[in-house]
Amino acid sequence: MSPGSVNHVASTRPTPTSSEGIIDKFLDAIWMERGLSINTLGAYRADLMALQRWLAQRDTSLMFATRADLLAFIANRAKEGSKPRSTARQLSSFRRFYRFLVREGVIQEDPTVKIEMPKIGRSLPKSLTENEVESLLAAPEISDPLGHRDRAMLEVLYATGLRVSELINLKQNQVNLNQGVLRIRGKGDRERLIPIGEESQRWLREFLTGPRVEILLERQSEYLFPTRRGDRMTRQAFWHIIKRYAKKADIAGKLSPHTLRHAFATHLLNNGADLRVVQMLLGHSDLSTTQIYTHVARERMKELHAQHHPRG
Repeated sequence: MSPGSVNHVASTRPTPTSSEGIIDKFLDAIWMERGLSINTLGAYRADLMALQRWLAQRDTSLMFATRADLLAFIANRAKEGSKPRSTARQLSSFRRFYRFLVREGVIQEDPTVKIEMPKIGRSLPKSLTENEVESLLAAPEISDPLGHRDRAMLEVLYATGLRVSELINLKQNQVNLNQGVLRIRGKGDRERLIPIGEESQRWLREFLTGPRVEILLERQSEYLFPTRRGDRMTRQAFWHIIKRYAKKADIAGKLSPHTLRHAFATHLLNNGADLRVVQMLLGHSDLSTTQIYTHVARERMKELHAQHHPRG
């Protein structure tokens, strides 16, 4: 089923109009070109429908919107309390949509061309020091089968930089311990091979040959890290695990489910890894997404300089 054939935002749809038809065509096109997720396509639809409703109140439509119309819409959103980040996301949706219309010959000029994106500060992801990671990894009680599973999960997460959703959905047939790689199908249905370090390989082998069997008993599961029921773990359950072990390891500050993913990227860059290699390992489609970690690495270097240099 194509993205344009369903409404990703609401359970019911109004009667299609020419504007909605072109929105559907646009969503179909970018879904085919870039393999975007349903959530991303839903966000595009929501942004464009919001603009369409606002324009309709002024007796115009998406196809006839001018630069002045879009600026007025943005100004109205700001007046209602919209944050710069939200405005930037909407404007990004509009830009892609109007570039599509120009390419398709529906309109002659892109009304977003001379509209500047609002300036927003990028928040740096929370990371951990290498010592904090060691403390976190050592927190599970490995004499317990579930504790051993948790240790193996944390080791794999830090060794590979997987997204949490990729980790909990990892299946046995995606792991090749002979070659030391994982085969991951991530966002946009893009596949990537990720090397697993010797340490995480060791924890995986130990888990597969003992604790995993104890967890499942007579049950079967295709998931690498199953629950006692044989199901895959939920994101929420894994998040609770992270928080519990962080508390046990005396790690201060607010963590996120992607904390070890951030640490993976930051520590690679701190130790001289090439940015494009890190991009490939993380599964980022755009290098600019990965570049935020260079800022994290630079901030860490500043801290070390201030702490250890005699004139810091």
